[in-house]
Amino acid sequence: MTYKSTRLDRFVSQNSSYKLSDIQLLLAQKRIRVDGQAADSIQQKVSKFTHVMLDDHCLQNNQPLYIILNKPKGVVSATKDPEHTTVLDLIDHPLKHELHIAGRLDFNSTGLVLLTNDGAWSRKISLPATKLSKTYEVTLSKAVTGEYAKVFLQGIYFAYEDITTQPAQLEILSPYQARISLVEGKYHQVKRMFGYFQNEVLSLHRISVGDITLDGLAVGEWRVLGGSE
Repeated sequence: MTYKSTRLDRFVSQNSSYKLSDIQLLLAQKRIRVDGQAADSIQQKVSKFTHVMLDDHCLQNNQPLYIILNKPKGVVSATKDPEHTTVLDLIDHPLKHELHIAGRLDFNSTGLVLLTNDGAWSRKISLPATKLSKTYEVTLSKAVTGEYAKVFLQGIYFAYEDITTQPAQLEILSPYQARISLVEGKYHQVKRMFGYFQNEVLSLHRISVGDITLDGLAVGEWRVLGGSE
């Protein structure tokens, strides 16, 4: 989801009774305030979360919203679905209609899902260049060996996209369970990486994205992220 920024003069004229030709005078009279400060240029950029005041009238005061959800199995990572429960159906917030998903999970996968109305934030955490680690716990049909960790660290070639995955960290928890951390999110990436060894992923559970974890959040529960998160 994107939100294009616009010039201050265009924004004010579109959201008030003033014409474009009037805006320069309004600025000179210090009648327009942007994020609490008197505006000084008609070319100032107004984005989705810019606070704009004209005299005592608020033209825009959108607030960013960041939500974490512990997704149950059988819930769709979508905002609308005619047949299944969606992650948005589990959230009770007055601004839920503004949210989009920052990193989906498959229908039968579980765990941490992030939702936001801030497109720049969701793009940032999704880009491999950000190097933000996403960690998953998986249960497998066959035993995992140390060879997996070596191959995951080297990267696995995906012929369909003609790319090699970036290095991923693997920790063996038990013969049939492992924890994997990676910084990208290709289509069905975790399942395809284990598929390199013909080892089927029976369950996949995302436990963290960067420093954001599911600690204290029961299955199906959600909460607004705190400022530090």
